[in-house]
Formats: sequence, C-alpha cells, structure tokens
Amino acid sequence: MPSGDVSPSPPIDVTVPSVARMYDYLLDGKDNYPADRGATEELLEQVPSMKVLALNNRQFLRRVVRVLAEDYGIRQFVDHGSGLPTQDNVHEIAQRVHPDARVVYADNDPIVLAHGRVLLEQNENTAVLQADFRDTDSIWDSPEVHRLIDLAEPVAALFVSVLHCVKAVEDPAGMVHRVRDRLPAGSCLVVCQLVSDDPDVRCGVSEFMDESTGGNWGEVREESDLLRYLDGTEILPPGLVEVSTWRADNELALVQPSYEWIEFGGVGRVR
Repeated sequence: MPSGDVSPSPPIDVTVPSVARMYDYLLDGKDNYPADRGATEELLEQVPSMKVLALNNRQFLRRVVRVLAEDYGIRQFVDHGSGLPTQDNVHEIAQRVHPDARVVYADNDPIVLAHGRVLLEQNENTAVLQADFRDTDSIWDSPEVHRLIDLAEPVAALFVSVLHCVKAVEDPAGMVHRVRDRLPAGSCLVVCQLVSDDPDVRCGVSEFMDESTGGNWGEVREESDLLRYLDGTEILPPGLVEVSTWRADNELALVQPSYEWIEFGGVGRVR
C-alpha cells in the first residue's frame, strides 16, 4: 500500500475541532463531527466570507497544480498539510496531465491518513504520510519521499492554506525556506494563507481559532508578510494576489460576501 508513517498516530479526539475537518465542512464534505461543525458555524458568524473563501481557495489549488503541470512540466508534488481528500485532489489533477506524476501528501490528522490510504491504495505513484507539516525534515527524509521524489528533477512544494496554522515563534518563513533549500532549480513553492489589513480581525479571529482547536492555530497575517516566504525565488506572474485572481481562467470565481480577510498567495520558482 503506497503510504507511510513519520510519527505514531495520535488518538482521534472528535470533541476538539480540527482545522482539516472544519475546512472539509466548509467544502460540503462529510468527514467532520459536531465539534467541527459548531466551531465553523461560530467562525462564520465572525467571518461570513469564510465558506466562499474556502471554495475559491480549493479552485486555486486545482488551477495552480494544473498550470505547474501543463506550463512548467512539473511531475512531482509534495503537499504539506494536505487535509481531507475531496474532489480533484492533487494527484488526480497532475496525473491527468502527466499519467506518471508522483505526489506525496502529508498531514497530522489521523482521519486524513485513514481516508488517504483508502483513496491511494491502487495508485503506486502516490503516498500519504502521517506527519506534521511543520516537521519538514522528517517529511523530506521519509522513505516515501525518497521512493517517489527525484531531486534531480523539479518539484512543486505546496503550502496551501496551512501557514496561518503556524505561530510566529515557529518561524513559518524559515520552515518554507528549509524546503526551498532542498529543491533543485526549476522547482516551485506554492504558498497562500489568510491575511487581513484589519488588526482586530487578525487578533480576534486568531484567538478564537487557537482556543477552538486546542492551540493548533498560528495567526492571520498581513499581505507583506508573505513576501518573506518566497525569498530567494522568482515570483511567477501575476505575483502575490488574492487567490481567486491567480491565473483566473473560465472558472466561475465566487464573490465573497464580505472582506474581513482574504486568502492571499502565489508561486515562487527556485532559481
């Protein structure tokens, strides 16, 4: 079976909301529990735009994987903090362009691991790791990454809507840079996270999410903070933008009902 463990599986406590399962609920998924749904509904009271933002963010993920595969010839992807499987996962998009594309997913939610193993059981070019995406060295040193990822060829490292789960003291930019430094020239870093120009939103929502998820939250940041993530790379057009506008094609982007925060990001190419 194409999967592997980096760390022992923690017990599943469904009474504590999980960021991955809250996101699944926003995407109309079924792999969530009353605690996840309750926390999400409470979040939506504070930030009514959250559901539309999540749907547009998922479209961004689909679009960026397709563009990197089609236009930049990338056939290898490592998805940090992948979340629960849903429609059009990274491997499905990439393998429509390159049938031999290889994908490694990493997430620390045991439910993600269980569902991922079932989904990927018949796909030898994919793997799912039980790993905290903050522990980048364990991910990149794992047997599954060594099996599937050839560092003589370009790789896309995805950090999609997860960096707001990293606290400032954990140095999210340094974490991304550690991955960047492993990648060969021509590789790409994909980053996006929640940002706001309203300090009350950045503080209030971050406090709510940190308390709701048992400390598994970082912070909402400012747009300028994301430039540090892509230090040492060539930022691909159209730059760092609100994600529904990144290489927008004929997809119908949903209009946010309010703009307390946005999902902001882009792609940096390793020189």
